Amino acid sequence: MNNSETIIKIAKKTIETESTAIGNLAHLLDGDFTLTVNSILNSKGRVVISGIGKSAIIATKIVATLNSTGTPAIFMHAADAIHGDLGTVQDNDIVICISKSGNTPEIKMLVPLIKRGKNLLIGMTGNTESFLAQHADHILNTYVEKEACPNNLAPTTSTTAQLVMGDALAICLLELKGFSSKDFAKYHPGGSLGKRLYLTVNDIVQTNMKPQVDVATDVRQVIVEISEKMLGVTAVINDGKLVGVVTDGDIRRMLNKYENINGLKAEDIMSANPKTIETDKLAITALERMQENEISQLLAVKNGAYKGIVHLHNLINEGII
Repeated sequence: MNNSETIIKIAKKTIETESTAIGNLAHLLDGDFTLTVNSILNSKGRVVISGIGKSAIIATKIVATLNSTGTPAIFMHAADAIHGDLGTVQDNDIVICISKSGNTPEIKMLVPLIKRGKNLLIGMTGNTESFLAQHADHILNTYVEKEACPNNLAPTTSTTAQLVMGDALAICLLELKGFSSKDFAKYHPGGSLGKRLYLTVNDIVQTNMKPQVDVATDVRQVIVEISEKMLGVTAVINDGKLVGVVTDGDIRRMLNKYENINGLKAEDIMSANPKTIETDKLAITALERMQENEISQLLAVKNGAYKGIVHLHNLINEGII
């Protein structure tokens, strides 16, 4: 077996080992999981998640997921907790301790201190006979038969199971709270993901020039308007109402059709019934409409009144695409 085949074989074995463990995790869900979800759902405090070593790293990821999906959470390192950071835990907080063995020295010191404060304690552990499991109010069982590590030592499968259990917890809370895409946008305002959820057509057209001509405007001036506003298009207005659009393509077709353009007006070359979009629609909706109609711009309107242009380049620049 060559080097390449060996690498692929090892990788497949790792993935299959962890996949099997995650599949088994679904069978470990029980009443304690339900009680944990309902306790957090009805809590007036935060979720404080603690761990040591690799479990601490997983704890920070679960905290991030909970916070981003509407459940206030905070990380507390187990070692730091017993050296002054226990004050992180407030009266109404629920504490989740993560530990594969449930018997590490830090956990054994931390658990009694949490219980003394009368906070609800959730133990996420792969050992239901451990010190943590015996003293927790509820247990989230993350048992795995073996690590992906050939020596069964490096935390691999076990930490993956912890991560998945945290995701299951977060998604249950998200759905039971009715956490919507608008809520998600509130917590994720930055980046392309956030923009897809909150950026509107109005946000874009306000920064663009607003090309427009009258139906009786000479075509030479139409060309000037399109060139000056640099959007490759202009709206055509009649008595204050939007009646058409002239694009770069319309100009090219005009030049191919007419040898003499003297006397031609905007209404002679415009496309009637232009594609429009309301300014309160999301920018991502504008993109979808452009793709459906195979065009690169839309005329933005508000209650039928022309407000500007949203161009494909705007969406690219905003990271929507």
